[in-house]
Amino acid sequence: MTERMTGAQALVRALEHVGVDTVFGIPGGAILPAYDPLYDSVKVRHVLVRHEQGAGHAAEGYAQATGKVGVCMATSGPGATNLVTPLADAYMDSVPIVAITGQVPSGAIGTDAFQEADISGITMPITKHNFLITDAADIPRTIMEAFHIASTGRPGPVLVDISKDALQAETDFHWPPAMHLPGYRPVTRPHSKQIREAAKLIAECKRPVLYVGGGVHKARASAELLQLAELTGIPVVTTLMARGTFPDSHPQHLGMPGMHGSVAAVGALQKADLIIGLGVRFDDRVTGQLSTFAPHAKVVHADIDPAEISKNRHADVPIVGDCKEVLTDLIAAVERKGDYTAWWQVLDHLKSTYPLGYEEFDDGSLAPQYVMERLSALVGPDAIYVAGVGQHQMWAAQFIGYEKPGTFINSGGLGTMGFAVPAAMGAKMGRPDATVWAIDGDGCFQMTNQELATCAIEGVPIKVAVINNGNLGMVRQWQTLFYNERYSNTDLKTLQRIPDFVKLAEAYGCVGLRCERPEDVDAVIKQAMEIDDRPVVIDFVVHQDAMVWPMVAAGTSNDDIKIARDMAPKWESEE
Repeated sequence: MTERMTGAQALVRALEHVGVDTVFGIPGGAILPAYDPLYDSVKVRHVLVRHEQGAGHAAEGYAQATGKVGVCMATSGPGATNLVTPLADAYMDSVPIVAITGQVPSGAIGTDAFQEADISGITMPITKHNFLITDAADIPRTIMEAFHIASTGRPGPVLVDISKDALQAETDFHWPPAMHLPGYRPVTRPHSKQIREAAKLIAECKRPVLYVGGGVHKARASAELLQLAELTGIPVVTTLMARGTFPDSHPQHLGMPGMHGSVAAVGALQKADLIIGLGVRFDDRVTGQLSTFAPHAKVVHADIDPAEISKNRHADVPIVGDCKEVLTDLIAAVERKGDYTAWWQVLDHLKSTYPLGYEEFDDGSLAPQYVMERLSALVGPDAIYVAGVGQHQMWAAQFIGYEKPGTFINSGGLGTMGFAVPAAMGAKMGRPDATVWAIDGDGCFQMTNQELATCAIEGVPIKVAVINNGNLGMVRQWQTLFYNERYSNTDLKTLQRIPDFVKLAEAYGCVGLRCERPEDVDAVIKQAMEIDDRPVVIDFVVHQDAMVWPMVAAGTSNDDIKIARDMAPKWESEE
């Protein structure tokens, strides 16, 4: 059935048809025509954020918590450019979002009109695909294509830029439109020959490791991963983007690899003779100095994106395919459980000798790692934890126990400060029955905490743990280690209560709490857990010199991992 309507009405109708229930955005001149029919929609809830960056990160949090496509909306020019950071973030972490932006009228494009920016050109390197629509008739088909591209193959962000006159013009609407994407054919089924080759290497190896990345979670393949791991007896490491995809409590789990990974996980990759990479990028934060990474290992690399295969590390067996299908086929192809007794002796020695630990301070001040341990114990593995970027992110990855996929959401590849609060808001709106904790630093928190106003007004009772060390903590750590303790421009003065996070929270309509002593941590967390009618912010005042260990310094070999300042594990004793 064909109906006559404006392009703006067609846009809203198309969003309803593709199943959108929540849009995060801010209106403005060029996108304003779309906001009029949005006012009448009973299916789409619009959330008025306080900054477009918040809209983008909220869409990411919604997408990661639900598995659906997140949607954000902004006007032309500065509204659109404020989405650049979340689009880049979603691109790096393979998060399916669709950003809809208004554009100046088509006749004014290229004239430097008021609030004009070439957002299609600006975002071309950081979107999976983008569209510029100047004809109202193209809106329904383009929306359908955008959601298809964002959610299939390797997920990612898609931008749809629509000129104001296209939104205002009348067009014929019918659904479903015919998609026209002749060059887009993502491969999901792995080649059977490559599966057989991988199974052969698994049968021959003595020191294998399953190196698991975010692609396994994106493929909803945690059950298949568990099955393969238990079938083969192979140890498992989970990257920052895969925390929870394999249970932390499982005896085959060695922890997180990389710059701040566990000694056992880093050592396992370095000593392996076979690495089975599943949905991973072999990125620099995991490999360290690439030329020294896993020098004796052959590599099986499975990923849905062929561009990732052998990009950084040559794959002896490349497998292009969806990780769920790859794992299913590997389970069928692997014939027997290997004898890895000697290998596990090495790894168990590393696990027992170099467990994660932290320094407690003689002055009785609070260790941030202790806060994470207590959050983990009291809140539990069913909650969703959303972290910003920096020391607090690494402590959250290290000291909270993740048992279920999708329970740790953070900014991995781009490392975006300010991610946590809006992403937690989006996650809570996508999963209203879940308990959602944002774990933030005092630096990150000050970048996007205005979205607490959105949370309070919209009735989104997230809980925020601010790890307040008064500094840009990770930068201060590097200044301590590599810049002779010359602390240039890292002191945020938040320990002097500028701002006072408790008062700030209350000004935003939230409950503000503060904790400065270890003996008070449990009571404050329990108090926050009992409040469900508004957001809660806890100012955890921690020691300013707490450090993230272990650490592989940027650009150095994983063999140079340090477990504390001037302390390295003794690799040679495990040979």
